[in-house]
Amino acid sequence: MSEKHSGWRKRFTLVWIGQAFSLLGSELVQFSLVWYLTDTTRSASVLATASFIALLPRVVLSPIMGALVDRWDRRKVMILADAGVALATLALAAVFFFGSVRVWQIYLILFLRSIGGGFHWPAYQVAVSELVPEHQLTRISGLNQTLQGALSIAAPPAAAFLLSRFPIPSILMIDIFTASIAIVLLSMVRLPEPGSHRKDQPSLLQLWDEIREGFQYLLAWKSMFYLILGAAVLNFLINPGFTFTPLLITGHFQKGVVELGVIETAFGIGMVVGGMALSAWGGFRRNTDTILTGIVGLAVGTAVLALSESHQFALAVVGMGIAGFMHPIANGPLFAVIQKNVNLRYRGRVFSLVESIVSAMMPLSMAVAAILGEWVAPRDWLMIASGGCFILGCCGFFIPAVRNLEKARDQQHIS
Repeated sequence: MSEKHSGWRKRFTLVWIGQAFSLLGSELVQFSLVWYLTDTTRSASVLATASFIALLPRVVLSPIMGALVDRWDRRKVMILADAGVALATLALAAVFFFGSVRVWQIYLILFLRSIGGGFHWPAYQVAVSELVPEHQLTRISGLNQTLQGALSIAAPPAAAFLLSRFPIPSILMIDIFTASIAIVLLSMVRLPEPGSHRKDQPSLLQLWDEIREGFQYLLAWKSMFYLILGAAVLNFLINPGFTFTPLLITGHFQKGVVELGVIETAFGIGMVVGGMALSAWGGFRRNTDTILTGIVGLAVGTAVLALSESHQFALAVVGMGIAGFMHPIANGPLFAVIQKNVNLRYRGRVFSLVESIVSAMMPLSMAVAAILGEWVAPRDWLMIASGGCFILGCCGFFIPAVRNLEKARDQQHIS
């Protein structure tokens, strides 16, 4: 084992535990603010605007943030991002405490928190790729997917319980506490010196050139570009179908909020089990084979959900669980592929570009769904998503540039 990977398990565990606390606090705040806007405004446009504002930095600013992450020390970026998010939350808590909160102030805090997340996510992914031995990266991605699934199950009811007992400022202070834990644990960990960060302050022209280099890197490496493009198309297909799940429950199955909770919990449980399976198994020898298998499995689960008759709600729950299980199988190895194969010099930009491209599919797909929603039923959306996933996954097995991505990495000509 190389010197930089010596004792990596202890260091990674400290970082991971800190980020788990930080993500838990963020989920509690996100749920609480969405509920506050829902309860006080009863406005769909307010909720849509809040979602758009929270998504905007991930789409527009991610390339800039990725270029800066490639320049800066990743540990410091994560610490500053956590601290910035905590300060923004503290400001909002003060506004709530003094009773002068306005909707635009919540919009502003959501925007600032999203910027913090936009710096934190690529910095964390790059730091993990530097800290963890290459052959363990897929297992670690499975562990991260398990965490996301667990939070999707635990955070909403936990936030709902806290809201029934405490005022919002108290819940916001929990986020500040969890961010502080993450900062303390990060401060205790020595991460490998990347040797790629720079101390000079870039001009706007330099920053633009570095962002352009990141795009050129992806475009020149056809295998990686095809994989990321496939992930974007997958997100475009899947997002409307699962967004319309409440309509499927109330319209097709003639059920209510309890059943909606059951089917969403099934997805979360499936995601936890799938993430644990990936962490224990490690995937196939080629990560791309694992990704493509996960995409095909996601198509199967989605098809089961879509084809369940009105009296087969239990079967729909099974389909949702299969989809949840396959989600980390498809997504976890994608991050490992980037961590293993992308040149360290470009890694932050590539992660941020992936975030930008994939996130942009969400509003685009929902705009299309909004236009066609009156003519296309929720089950039809799910079948479209299932068919698209199945075609993408199966075709990938027969495209050499995709299957042989990792084998071809040594021929990548951009140094």
